[in-house]
Amino acid sequence: MSVVIVGTQWGDEGKGKIVDLVTERFDVVARYQGGHNAGHTVILKGKKYVLHLIPSGILHPEKACVIGNGVVLDPFALVEEFKFLEEQGIELEGRLLISNRCHLIMPYHTALEAAEEKRLDKNKIGTTSRGIGPCYEDKMGRRGIRLDELFMPEVFAQRVRDNVAFKNQILTRVYGWKPLDADEIVDRYQALVPTIRPYVADTSDYLNQVIREGKRVLFEGAQGTLLDVDHGTYPFVTSSNATAGGACIGTGVAPSEIRGVIGISKAYTTRVGEGPFPTELNNEIGEKIRDRGQEYGASTGRPRRCGWFDGVVVRYAAQINGLSTLVITKLDVLDDLDEILICTGYRYRGQLLEHFPTTIQVLAEVEPVYESHPGWKEDTSTIKDYRDLPEAARRYLDRLSELVETDISIISTGPDREETIVLEESPRLQKMFA
Repeated sequence: MSVVIVGTQWGDEGKGKIVDLVTERFDVVARYQGGHNAGHTVILKGKKYVLHLIPSGILHPEKACVIGNGVVLDPFALVEEFKFLEEQGIELEGRLLISNRCHLIMPYHTALEAAEEKRLDKNKIGTTSRGIGPCYEDKMGRRGIRLDELFMPEVFAQRVRDNVAFKNQILTRVYGWKPLDADEIVDRYQALVPTIRPYVADTSDYLNQVIREGKRVLFEGAQGTLLDVDHGTYPFVTSSNATAGGACIGTGVAPSEIRGVIGISKAYTTRVGEGPFPTELNNEIGEKIRDRGQEYGASTGRPRRCGWFDGVVVRYAAQINGLSTLVITKLDVLDDLDEILICTGYRYRGQLLEHFPTTIQVLAEVEPVYESHPGWKEDTSTIKDYRDLPEAARRYLDRLSELVETDISIISTGPDREETIVLEESPRLQKMFA
């Protein structure tokens, strides 16, 4: 049984906690796309773990973890994560495998991204400038350097020199930046070989083998559906396929092996960076949600933009990903609101839209159609049984499920693993975990 966990909004939905929560039902957790710009946060017994590349399943001692070929890898960030986990007493040897097909993020990628964001000024995408996009550009342009080439010193050195010669032309002549030193880059990267090499393998072969053995694999991505390069709010997107279909491409596992898709959504909506956001709250309520929900980037610390739950967005994500079930996180953040709004549709130039817009020009103009729900004004953070939730909270969740046309099987009411309601009787959940 293989299952994909995917974000249904603009990322930051709380996938790290849910991956950690359900990992006990799986044997292997595999990351399939993105880079170290995404942070997955897990809180265990009050202790905070922020992971950027290694799947949060690594916090379960008996589980194996995989970084798939769809991930772009900054080896320095990876080594820092090694050190962090080792300091926490978490063993990596024999439990972590990294695809030899991962593309490497190089210093010219971060330099080019920072330079382009500066050039764009007010029209910038709002990236983290960690080289993710330019690395994927080189991958698609067939100029990328893969992890397996790092272990061939002469090949690696020549590839770096060729690329740096080309990138320096752009950095110096287009952006007016200083040129990079190819030999210095080669030396720095080669120094990491002894640390990284023991974890590198053909992870596609490994994953297919464990699936043939009857083991369960949980696939996790970074970001969310609306940041998918094809199906998101282009161009304000990431540079890879964050949707469930990316799990196959990013790991080398066939679509026929995927048995279910778990979608993660906040009880409200957030996004970082630039781009249209129909339900955004630029007022005291938005500030209140941000502060109560601690809506700041796990990787960057950037404040997230906050808004009401957008049923159009999550219904669209349910369709794109083929959701089997939905998880709602951060319900407790809404506990003390008198009134809670839900966006049920979009109106564009007087007309009610039937589908999620394909262009940001239309999305930037839409007016959200809201319906009002009373707040429950009770603390939900200690509740473990769905039946103990306030009636108004249950009605709110029922309405979300109805709008998205997907049943809700898990509700997170706080950051800790224990602060979760699992509806074990959910037929779809039982089917996936059988």
